[in-house]
Amino acid sequence: MVNFMNGQNREDIKIGSRVGVVLKADQKTGMLTYGIVVEILTNSNFHPHGIKVRLEDGQVGRAQNIMPSNG
Repeated sequence: MVNFMNGQNREDIKIGSRVGVVLKADQKTGMLTYGIVVEILTNSNFHPHGIKVRLEDGQVGRAQNIMPSNG
């Protein structure tokens, strides 16, 4: 079983991290969109709904989980 980190702590998210985010349009359903972080948009160290990030494809959402790196 793989343990994902939640996306509430800014220090856990790095540029290049693979994350699952909830997009604004998907907040009601909680559907996750997966991608690679290119920019961290939340300035605070913690956010209860997830740190806001921009993915490679330009979509913006709040990180819900962070995939472990293979390195």
